[in-house]
Amino acid sequence: MTERPHTERRRWPRPPLWLNLLLLIIAAAGFLGARHQREQINRRTATLLAPIPHTSEELERLRDQLSDMDMTEAELGRELDAKLDYLHMIQSNQFYLSIDTAKGKLYLRIGNDVAREADIQVGAAKTITSGGRTWTFVPLKGAFSVTGKSNDYDWPVPEWVYGMNHEAPVSGRVVHDGLGHYVISLPDNYCIHSPPPADSPLHGQPKPGSIMVPEADLAAIWPRITNETRVYIF
Repeated sequence: MTERPHTERRRWPRPPLWLNLLLLIIAAAGFLGARHQREQINRRTATLLAPIPHTSEELERLRDQLSDMDMTEAELGRELDAKLDYLHMIQSNQFYLSIDTAKGKLYLRIGNDVAREADIQVGAAKTITSGGRTWTFVPLKGAFSVTGKSNDYDWPVPEWVYGMNHEAPVSGRVVHDGLGHYVISLPDNYCIHSPPPADSPLHGQPKPGSIMVPEADLAAIWPRITNETRVYIF
């Protein structure tokens, strides 16, 4: 009888314990995320399937609930994205601006360290109508990149300023440093600026929806601000 040669079966190495634990954590996170999403869907479904209101007041209240729900989810989504980006910046060695609107503070940070702290004023939310046009300003929140910066400039007074002050527009009016001597521009015409001068039609107040910072503080951080600077407003 011919003896068959012995062939050793290849055995795959067992995965390390840390890899098994990581896979379990990922699975658990996915389960919790799906459960949270299901709860949100259930809450929305409960609202949508509620008994039909019989009065105009009930109808208006339901409409407000649905409107608030959509706005809240959109705002929470933007805030979550901003905070995730912010956590990434904390671990970096880059300069960035962090603004806490609840505390009224601006921080120039490098990583997790604070290089400069300043008090701020937040421009109030406003809806302005003038000459058949409407401008809406809301306090800015989220994560942004600086789009530019200006100092020692001439500011053409925009039409919305006259509407805000209930004045007739003056064609071609220009105010030197009208938003303040230092202006850090953000998307959608929002900005971080120093106090406007006495002859500015803003009358020393922050631009609606924008952030006003003392001039000395903006002067101190000015050299560190570039178009690559990230700004986090919470």
